[in-house]
Amino acid sequence: MKQPRLSIVIPAYNELENFNKGCLQSVADYLKSHQLDWQVIVVDDGSTDGSPAKIKAWIKNKPNWRFIQNPHQGKAAAVAAGVLAAQNPYTLFTDFDQATPISELDKLLPFLKKGYQIVIGSREIKGALRQKEPWYRHFMGKVFNFFVQLITIRGIHDTQCGFKLFKTKTAQKLFKALKVYRPKKEKHAFTGAFDVELLFIANKQGIRIAEVPVHWYHTPTSRVHLLRDSIRMFFHILKIRLTDIFGGYR
Repeated sequence: MKQPRLSIVIPAYNELENFNKGCLQSVADYLKSHQLDWQVIVVDDGSTDGSPAKIKAWIKNKPNWRFIQNPHQGKAAAVAAGVLAAQNPYTLFTDFDQATPISELDKLLPFLKKGYQIVIGSREIKGALRQKEPWYRHFMGKVFNFFVQLITIRGIHDTQCGFKLFKTKTAQKLFKALKVYRPKKEKHAFTGAFDVELLFIANKQGIRIAEVPVHWYHTPTSRVHLLRDSIRMFFHILKIRLTDIFGGYR
């Protein structure tokens, strides 16, 4: 198929270490080697480690790269800001640390031709590869997905992989429809379960979603507080269900 015009959204929070590892350069190298009409939007979520200045300096004079500075409101708000600024017909959001390498995009693109409006990377279905992940994190992910399927959306085995491709108009519509993950000030780094709310609303609207196996490499980070974040995310999926029961997604 003809390669699509693509916007790539990369949320960032205290990413100095990953910047120094060359994570953005790996994205640039991939795009340089592929015949894609693209733009990259890096959205900083109020970082405090000096990384915004480094990223802005690196992006300066690079065509098709853009930097957006957000207040600290969590990953959902950062991704939303990038998606709403996207100018191309399709939008991918991918994590700064490239835990799922940008090259995995090659596996997602063919599903656009099949008529899917959303194509998500998955670490759980047949053909996926997870590397270097501690057993307890994998176990906690399994438990979380059990409750996701029980309470909100069934049939998706991995809602939390940070590698998702959308028709841009669909993504913009979905982010505007979020209720639980509306922007608000955060005290800590927080990824959250905004992916669940996005996919829940999409499923409710009958939007076709493809789940595609990808390679994923665990990157140690101090930005995730497993117990605190897991409890908060559990209550958020309950809140998503309650919001739906009371007509919040009509």
